[in-house]
Amino acid sequence: MMREHDLVVLRRNKEAWGLETGDVGTVVLVYPKGGYLVEFVDHEGNTLALLDLSEEEVAPLKGPALLRAKGA
Repeated sequence: MMREHDLVVLRRNKEAWGLETGDVGTVVLVYPKGGYLVEFVDHEGNTLALLDLSEEEVAPLKGPALLRAKGA
């Protein structure tokens, strides 16, 4: 189970938000009955999306991770 402030990796594209599998977000809230509120931000800290996601839609970010810029 993930906790608030954990970094997570998106497992499914969210086209409506411009998010792709592998994008990294931060858990803002853990719902008591399961699922998470996850914030995705750009490199300046601006919120791109704040989404309610199920446990199947995110995975914990483990080990060393390289964050990449899309469209650079």
